[in-house]
Amino acid sequence: MPKQKTNSGAKKRFSFTGTGKIKRHHAYHSHILTKKTKKQKRNLLGSTLVDHDNMKQVRDLLRLR
Repeated sequence: MPKQKTNSGAKKRFSFTGTGKIKRHHAYHSHILTKKTKKQKRNLLGSTLVDHDNMKQVRDLLRLR
């Protein structure tokens, strides 16, 4: 039986911390930035961790068991 393939979109969007947690980028920071405040845009920079409720779904996309 062939190996399962990792979801290509998930592969590009998620990365791992040293302790094995999954990092993600904030949404809403790619376009229509003129109507967003400086504070809102600043807080959307950088990355954050995937929420515990979504962890199983993301792990399935990345084919991690």
